[in-house]
Formats: sequence, C-alpha cells, structure tokens
Amino acid sequence: MTTEKQKIWNVPNVLTMIRALLIPVYWVLFMNGHRYIALAVFIVASITDLLDGYIARKYHLITDFGKLMDPLADKLMVLSVMLSLAIKQFVPWAPLIILLAKEGLMVLGGALMLKKGIVVYAEKIGKYAQLTVVTSLLLSFFAQDWFHTFPLHLIVLWCAVAMTLCALVFYGKSAFKKWKAADQK
Repeated sequence: MTTEKQKIWNVPNVLTMIRALLIPVYWVLFMNGHRYIALAVFIVASITDLLDGYIARKYHLITDFGKLMDPLADKLMVLSVMLSLAIKQFVPWAPLIILLAKEGLMVLGGALMLKKGIVVYAEKIGKYAQLTVVTSLLLSFFAQDWFHTFPLHLIVLWCAVAMTLCALVFYGKSAFKKWKAADQK
C-alpha cells in the first residue's frame, strides 16, 4: 500500500515544487538587474508547468497535492513576474490588479465550493488564457528593446486579461450549476 507521503514524491509534484522554489530566485535576479537571467528562470518555470501536467496525465500520477499545488505555483509565479514587471514599469499596474482580483475571487469561490465537497475543474479557455498571459510576460521582457512604437506585449497582455475574465465567467457558470445540483440532492 502506498502512503500519501509517498504519493506526493513523484516527478510531476517535484516539478511543481521546483517551480514554487524558483519564484524567489526569479525575484532576486530580476530586482537586482539580471533581467535576462530572471527571464531564463521564468522560462524554466514555465516549462516545468507544461511538463508536470503532461507527465501526471500520461503516467497516471495525478495526486490531490498536485491538483492543489500545481495551479497555485502557476499563479504565484505568473503574478510574481507580473508584479516585478509592473514595479520596473515594463507593464501597467491595471492588468496586475485585475488578475489579482480575479484570483482572489477564484480562491474564495473554490473555498466555498470545497466546503460543499464540489470540485470545479479548469476550463480550456482558462488554460489558453494562462498561456496568453505567460506569452505577454515573455514579450514584456523585451518591451524596452523592441516595442517602442508598437506595444505588442501590451496588446497580448490585454487580450490575456480579457480571456482570463472570460474564463472566470465560464468557471462561475460551471460552479453555479454544480452548486445548484448539490442543493437539489
């Protein structure tokens, strides 16, 4: 019999833990002027995000720990990068504030749903929105060098914010349906 502790120590969960540990590494590098090394750390973290999900699904290594920590590590990394870019004025503060508010709503909603024993899974649009946010952040590292006249990074960022808000609506609809169904039982 496998213990819960042993289940946690699988490749996808270790990749998730590495991603979480890379957040302070990224932060120190970026804030100390090592923009491109920090970018490399962010890219490595983003790759671990792709790998952990793929490996977990392919080899049936999905755990409760991974279901909780993977999206948390993703959001913390992305919001940390966005905060650092806002502080250094690569991106405006408004998208960060909107995404923070959205994530706050998601946490509150998730906690309420969990109290009722309801799990609402991520929608495809949420995954695409996350990919678009990451793309916009990657482009933002080059904003001062490449995007003086045409702010491609900001266009992609605002598209990502719009997609994220659409994902919130889909999540809300799904959560409401599940909540209603649970009340009818």
